[in-house]
Amino acid sequence: MSNCIKRGAFIVFEGCDRSGKTTQCRKLVEKLKTMGIPAQQIQFPDRSTAIGKIIDDYLSKRIELTDQAVHLLFTANRWENEPKMRELLLQGVTLVSDRYSFSGVAYSSAKPNLNLNWCQQPESGLPKPDVVFFLKISSSCQRKGFGEERYETKEIQEQVHQNYLKLQDDTWKVS
Repeated sequence: MSNCIKRGAFIVFEGCDRSGKTTQCRKLVEKLKTMGIPAQQIQFPDRSTAIGKIIDDYLSKRIELTDQAVHLLFTANRWENEPKMRELLLQGVTLVSDRYSFSGVAYSSAKPNLNLNWCQQPESGLPKPDVVFFLKISSSCQRKGFGEERYETKEIQEQVHQNYLKLQDDTWKVS
């Protein structure tokens, strides 16, 4: 009899703001746990870390940063979580992520002075998801209204949506 632990799955939910990602992540983690599958929800940006606190200040419009600097901070936020993510996956824990690298690339490249290729470069080497669920939702169906953070405007969300479509590959499931 083998004592090998099967690697946990890495599942990502992506989509524009207010498309229901957080709710779907929570429901999936709850369901997996009721099935006896170890699961944990994670979220990016992770605002609890040192880098995450700077990102929170930027998103809340308390500080200004260049587009390049903020993109690299979002990427660094994923990298600072990478060791723990790999450890949990190797322990057999399924990780369900509310946003991941694709969001960083889609949002940053929505800015006129950044392109998809440049934005993808610092993401190279991060854990790859086993499956990405993209919640494709029309702006008229999004949860009502936008918040007060940067990027929460109809124009930016439409550009982000177009960028997500460019990032899709065979691991993506669109609903």
